[in-house]
Amino acid sequence: QLVESGGGLVQVGGSLRLSCGASARTIGYDMGWFRQAPGKEREFVAVIKWMGSRTSYTDSVKGRFTISRDVAKNTVYLQMSGLKPEDTAVYYCAGRGAGLSEYTYWGQGTQVTVSS
Repeated sequence: QLVESGGGLVQVGGSLRLSCGASARTIGYDMGWFRQAPGKEREFVAVIKWMGSRTSYTDSVKGRFTISRDVAKNTVYLQMSGLKPEDTAVYYCAGRGAGLSEYTYWGQGTQVTVSS
């Protein structure tokens, strides 16, 4: 249902853009990005609401990451800049029905590694 791409190895301060290709079943869904670092629990990164395209971010990425979506392509993006070593993680795209709290669709993840 969801396929992430765009991960890779980048130096501190660099940028990457992650993409999440979604199926038609996620039309109308809020779309989020999560990440999981080695030995840590998965954490919320950002979400973009279907209605009004409102966005929300975890504090640690505010001002550095931008979530957006191309409705025509049914694709969600996470533009990451000013990357730090602590941003190293597997990044997951996820979808949830509008108004629901639980994410029901998940991608397989894409690795982002920030080297210092």
